[in-house]
Amino acid sequence: MQRYVVFLRGMNLGGRRITNDDLCAHVRALGFDAVSAFLASGNVLFAATGSTASQIAQRIASGLAAALDYDVPTFVRTAREVATIAAHEPFDTAVGEDGGKLQVALLARKPTAGKAKQALAHATNDDRLALHGRELYWLPRGRLTDSTLDHRALETALGPMTVRTHRTLVRLAAKLEA
Repeated sequence: MQRYVVFLRGMNLGGRRITNDDLCAHVRALGFDAVSAFLASGNVLFAATGSTASQIAQRIASGLAAALDYDVPTFVRTAREVATIAAHEPFDTAVGEDGGKLQVALLARKPTAGKAKQALAHATNDDRLALHGRELYWLPRGRLTDSTLDHRALETALGPMTVRTHRTLVRLAAKLEA
């Protein structure tokens, strides 16, 4: 059995509410084992055999859309990939000059060189950006709400994404190792 994490976008935002228990029950009903939630932001750990991460992502996205009656952008990483993401430090600090925390945007696929260049063109001294594999690392100088980073332009270049703090990914990697 391979361990995975599915990162779901848009859970418990707006009028949408789902408990971790209900979310885990939906993932279990799709045939996955050792299902558990991490925090209340759409991070679900599970085990599976015989499928690729992209096949699993599609299965979870389809299953959740049917169960919840709305689309749920879904990003799946293996335990090893989560450890690699957590270990990667593209900047000399994980905290910006005014306290901003390192963020990681999980992408559906690795961007082409042209799309990567297009996305990285949005970096500034206040919003540092780096790409590594299927992740965009973003270090804002201060609070996220103070950032002027154009998220829509980034999604236009890189496709759908969901963002977690680097600290969340470090904690997830530690949990997967335990």
